[in-house]
Amino acid sequence: MLDEGVEKFGGTKDVAASHKFDEAKLEAYAAAHVEGFAGPLEVRQFKGGQSNPTYQLATPTHNYVLRRKPPGKLLPSAHAVDREYKVLTALGKVEFPVPRTYCLCEDEDILGTPFYIMDMVEGRILWDPRLPDLAGDERRAIFDAKIATLAQLHKVDYSAIGLSDFGKPGNYFARQISRWTKQYQASETQHIDTMNRLIEWLPHNIPDDDTTSIVHGDYRLDNMILHPREPKVLAVLDWELSTLGHPLGDFTYHLMQWYLPSDGANTNTLDGADFAALNIPTAEEYIRAYCEHTERDTIENMDYYIAYNMFRLAGILQGIVGRVRDGTASNAHAAQMESRVQPLSDTGWHYAQKAGAM
Repeated sequence: MLDEGVEKFGGTKDVAASHKFDEAKLEAYAAAHVEGFAGPLEVRQFKGGQSNPTYQLATPTHNYVLRRKPPGKLLPSAHAVDREYKVLTALGKVEFPVPRTYCLCEDEDILGTPFYIMDMVEGRILWDPRLPDLAGDERRAIFDAKIATLAQLHKVDYSAIGLSDFGKPGNYFARQISRWTKQYQASETQHIDTMNRLIEWLPHNIPDDDTTSIVHGDYRLDNMILHPREPKVLAVLDWELSTLGHPLGDFTYHLMQWYLPSDGANTNTLDGADFAALNIPTAEEYIRAYCEHTERDTIENMDYYIAYNMFRLAGILQGIVGRVRDGTASNAHAAQMESRVQPLSDTGWHYAQKAGAM
């Protein structure tokens, strides 16, 4: 929801000078630890994956993807590629659509930082949620596939696949609100009354439902690879924010594309779309589909969840703005994020009021 299109983040490029490493050393390591690997090896860097540098490893017979921690001083819990590897490997065992993993290397003598290698899944990555280049029937089928895949994730028995220690069960919303409040306040660059009202109201009105599942944390269209010709999800990518959490937090974050304000800031919102003409489900239809897949009767407190997710998005964006202020942002477009924080906060407070906030 925060990325701005294939022009900026799609495809590969030459490896950035700050992210280069000894390719011969990597080739020797892969030959010893990746089943079926055979060089020569060509390395390119994906334009996306800005938090954890991501590389295409091309050989004559197979392509792989490498994700690594970035070099330099990092926060202790940030850029946890070991967690990504763990959840990908576990989900692959129950045939959830993720790339096959091969190895996790925590020996910093190889590349300078820990990394893992997985399959490169060939297919389509689509960015515009309105799917303008596709026919109406395929649009509907892709939305059906997206929601079925998310529901499949939320129904996985995380203990049975060895992920009982992947997060803290319970109190998910309270912990998330505390986390993003602290980030927002540490990064604050302008006074936004509606954001401060959300910070005060949200923790005291959390719905009484403490369900726990694996959550992706950033489930959206451009974080998945679709079959080249069929409306089928082949792989879900970018598990950096995954943890044990509340499935409704994960689902309603994904649902935000129907509710994001049309602020002209490239948020890829579906606000104002002609759903019938596009053959795209409305928010209400999408909610019903999720309920059917997860055997829920309904989702109560939807206005609260929308308010919470607008707050969360505003907190994420304000953190980027703060890093621009502090001179530590790596995204050349991060300064544009500041204009989005107020509309998100205002929309969040609107839904909080619908949920009873005064």
